[in-house]
Amino acid sequence: MPLTRNAKLELIKQVRLFAECTNAELSEVALSTDEREAPEGERLTVEGERGREFFVLVEGTVAVRRGGRKLADLGPGDWFGEIAILTYKQRTATVTATSAVRLLVISDRAFRRVVETTPRIALKVLRTVAERLEHDARS
Repeated sequence: MPLTRNAKLELIKQVRLFAECTNAELSEVALSTDEREAPEGERLTVEGERGREFFVLVEGTVAVRRGGRKLADLGPGDWFGEIAILTYKQRTATVTATSAVRLLVISDRAFRRVVETTPRIALKVLRTVAERLEHDARS
């Protein structure tokens, strides 16, 4: 059963990325998201493919791999998929569900709109991208 707008807002409020947002900003994000569930083992992103979605992990865990090498494990409150959308390039990693997962998914257009209109979110996303790219450079 799909989440109601209020239930979606409550989920979004629990995500670190959106923690400092105003209620108006949270409402904009809620309007831009779809809920999705995926079983353990499903590949949510594939390295080298075009990125069309940004994902926020609500429940469950995922593994992030590049070239077959594990880069990270992510859990509730973490997000992924932003690098391909922001850079207009292919996915930099494959993300696979390591348990059943529940996600909020934002399309590339909606994600760009949220980032362009919500400076608090933009700064957090850019900080995360910089950290991930720095980590990649060291690896």
